[in-house]
Amino acid sequence: MQQASSSRILAIVAFIVFIDMMGVGLLLPVMPSLIMDISGAEISAAAETGGYLIFAYAGMQFLFSPLIGALSDRFGRRPILLATLFALGLNYVLMALSPTISWLFAARILTGIMGASWAAAYSCVSDCTTAERRGGAFGLLAAAGSAGYVIGPALGGFAGEFGPRVPCVIAACLSLGGAAAGWFLLQETLPAEKRRAFSAVRANPVGSLIQMSRSPFILACLAVIFFMQLSTMAQLSIWAFWGELQFGWTPMMKGLTVSVYGAMLGLVQAVLTGRCIKRFGPAVTARFSLMFGPPSYIFLALASSEPFLVTGMVLGVLTGMTFPALQGMMSARVTPDAQGELQGAIASTLSLTAIIGPIMMTQIFSQFADKHGVYFPGAPFVLSTLLVLIALTILWRTLSTA
Repeated sequence: MQQASSSRILAIVAFIVFIDMMGVGLLLPVMPSLIMDISGAEISAAAETGGYLIFAYAGMQFLFSPLIGALSDRFGRRPILLATLFALGLNYVLMALSPTISWLFAARILTGIMGASWAAAYSCVSDCTTAERRGGAFGLLAAAGSAGYVIGPALGGFAGEFGPRVPCVIAACLSLGGAAAGWFLLQETLPAEKRRAFSAVRANPVGSLIQMSRSPFILACLAVIFFMQLSTMAQLSIWAFWGELQFGWTPMMKGLTVSVYGAMLGLVQAVLTGRCIKRFGPAVTARFSLMFGPPSYIFLALASSEPFLVTGMVLGVLTGMTFPALQGMMSARVTPDAQGELQGAIASTLSLTAIIGPIMMTQIFSQFADKHGVYFPGAPFVLSTLLVLIALTILWRTLSTA
């Protein structure tokens, strides 16, 4: 594939990921308000419900990501990516109309299934870039997702002032608009001769993991991704609740803090990742990037003022180079017709952390945030520190023996 065509496809896929993630980010600031609006629950109970909603969403992604990846290996990336993005828009409509928590759960389940399009998007990048450029390309795609988090939460926080369901409507329009744009602009990246037959045995989390386990390096990288992503569940699960309790944040402030973090993360991924991988190599980049994780979570756990909070956020974004570097190394070790399967396995690993993490983190937060017994709302960030230390240990040993 020619360089110009490759760059064009990367730009279009990055745009679709940006639109998709902006839709997801729109809901972050208003989810507590939406849950309380529908159920009438207090914030501590709403936090637990929020954890179960993320559990339902992640559970579907865990189950369906290998299937989406396998289908994209069989039928091509374009039809799978566009179909899931279109259906995702319809599910946001269902969420906006939810009259009960049961409806909201149903919407999140369907959204989780369709949100597995992540595997097809990253497979597009694998198809159209060389192994040497792939880590930087993954970084740009991750930066596009982070940019969605810059605009999404800020827009969601603003729109949430007019009602907690308004961001759901905006997210629906964005997803449907992204699908329409992709229909006209996105070309297929996997030629018919490079596709492989669909196998139900491999198109599931267990079968996908068995395939990936044939490479000890990839299996170890998946373990690193698991513990690394599990540590981030503290931020993704309790950030809005923690900010409201610890600092008295409004929906607008919740959205702005996530946007600032997303802006810094996007800058690191777009500007530093490719350059660091090119200069130092993906192994060194991944290893030293992840070393910023433990101090970041320590600062967040102890944050009682804005300087501590800002320091923790700045250190945290520097870990953003680890994941694209790992993806690039893993992608270079599989054949073209198995890129979707690899990305499905990675997506399932990420989803598994989102199954375990939200309930774990919200339960810990609930136990230490009700002012009965030990009051320490930053307790989930302590656990995150331990988890990222485990990821760092595995990564260091894996790269030392590779």
